[in-house]
Amino acid sequence: MTQVTAEDVVDLYSGLLARGVQLWVDGGWGIDALLGRQTRPHKDLDAIVAFGDLPALARFLGGRGFALKEIWSENLWTPCPEPPALIGRERPAAEAATAFVLHDGSGCELDFHVVRFDEHGRGIPAWDSDFVFPPEAFADLGIVGGTRVRCLSAETHMRTHTGYVLKESDVHDLRLLHDRFGIDYPDEVADLLSAR
Repeated sequence: MTQVTAEDVVDLYSGLLARGVQLWVDGGWGIDALLGRQTRPHKDLDAIVAFGDLPALARFLGGRGFALKEIWSENLWTPCPEPPALIGRERPAAEAATAFVLHDGSGCELDFHVVRFDEHGRGIPAWDSDFVFPPEAFADLGIVGGTRVRCLSAETHMRTHTGYVLKESDVHDLRLLHDRFGIDYPDEVADLLSAR
């Protein structure tokens, strides 16, 4: 299995940030960033990205050899004035994907979910989801490979690990969040996590 290294994360995050792309590291790397150390191997880099930055994101990653691997089932095609390369389509209208995976020739995978921000700073998912990210969900900084990165808050990471069957890596991550930050497990998975 190809792994996404800390060096990969820093390189891609820094490159996107330099092009004005607003993104927050999520998932396994997001949790490790909050902990300030890598606790396990990662098969991909998960991130939340602002809708308006999709064209810049697609141009940069397309130039780095990334291609579309998968459109998630929760994806909603959303009207976009400039359909981004890799993740856009022009029929039936100019639209962009909002939940997708990109990969490069080496097997590096990037898993993106797209949000729009309302007038109160809340992140409204552009994909099919009822979850609304409160402004504080985007306020945390973590460390990956000695570099500060924006990441979703520990509370948000805990809350978004629901609605699906947890893998061993998810259980590992949630236990670390609970132990380090004292965050309660979501009711849906509390029995599973406390029983182990």
